[in-house]
Amino acid sequence: MTWTTRRRSEFGGLTAIEASTGPLVVLLHGVGLRAEAWGGQIDALASGGYRVVCPDMNGHGEASFFLPDGLESYTAPVTACLQEPAILVGHSMGALIALCIAASGNPNVKGVAALNGIFKRPETARQAVLARAHALDEQRANDPAVTLQRWFADQTSAERDACALWLQEVDPRAYKAAYTVFAESDGPTEEQLAAIKCPALFLTGADEPNSTPQMSRDMAKLTPKGRAEVIVGAAHMMPMTHADEVNDTLLRFLRECLS
Repeated sequence: MTWTTRRRSEFGGLTAIEASTGPLVVLLHGVGLRAEAWGGQIDALASGGYRVVCPDMNGHGEASFFLPDGLESYTAPVTACLQEPAILVGHSMGALIALCIAASGNPNVKGVAALNGIFKRPETARQAVLARAHALDEQRANDPAVTLQRWFADQTSAERDACALWLQEVDPRAYKAAYTVFAESDGPTEEQLAAIKCPALFLTGADEPNSTPQMSRDMAKLTPKGRAEVIVGAAHMMPMTHADEVNDTLLRFLRECLS
């Protein structure tokens, strides 16, 4: 799998990678990454008969930066683009964004998949992520070594190299702003999960230490049409490292949402 830069188009007011035609699937990436992080899914879902749209988060990829004001600053631009029925798929902070939009009752959201989503972090984890957010520098690129160790351990790979590049290229103001919003959130509330009426998939890796399998199971239990699945041997960057397993699971879920 290669992670080369792809051409952008405009999706509403967002810069996005778009592929194919068919029912709309919107893929939302996580903090510090860019739309190309979905490179393992774009072609597989497009060839499966779906129109795939991957927007860049505020200040990430080729998107310009604007100073955000809380999570609403990240959900609102995506919501504004949902002018037709769509299924939302989010990874990490993208999962938080997707679940919040689904919980709003937007009638165009026909399904939501949360990959490596957080829910009620333990206090030690909450303090650790807040400390990382506080330590980020708004003026210069941050050393990605600690993040890469957390995501990939000691494994070397093309996926690790791609993430290293993206983490160094992202606007440091955008990285700190998004990471701070993510760190200050504890995931969707129980009330938000109960308000999600469309089918909801909570997918994570068995080796994920932060967005744990138990978090996914707990969210699924609180969501009327929720279910949790776990990919063996996968951790936080499973859309990249375990693309085939993620794609098989997503394609099954997409068919269910549209049946």
